[in-house]
Amino acid sequence: MEIWINPACSKCRAALTLLDAEGADYTVRRYLEDVPSPEEIARVLDRLGLEPWDITRTRETTAEELGVQDWPRDADNRDRWIEALAGHPELIQRPLITAEDGTAVVGRSEEAVRDALSR
Repeated sequence: MEIWINPACSKCRAALTLLDAEGADYTVRRYLEDVPSPEEIARVLDRLGLEPWDITRTRETTAEELGVQDWPRDADNRDRWIEALAGHPELIQRPLITAEDGTAVVGRSEEAVRDALSR
């Protein structure tokens, strides 16, 4: 299990606390420092069953500067979104948890973290 975190994020810290309390075996990836490649982001999206716009923090200043709110959300523009996430990792929703069964979750709630633990 791997968890992508921003240490300044309260949701990330809460997820780590829960994983520790449950004795989970996991690896931490500080994705703002160890930036995922476009290929890694695409793989995580496949595991999540989501599209890049689904995990984009559209209210961030960078998102506003890039104008992502106005970008088409379709297959023709998927790579553009993924490239934006790789180029600006602060736009990636957090925490992302890859589960042992090959799936992943956005662990913003206790329920989502527990769901990842149960997989």
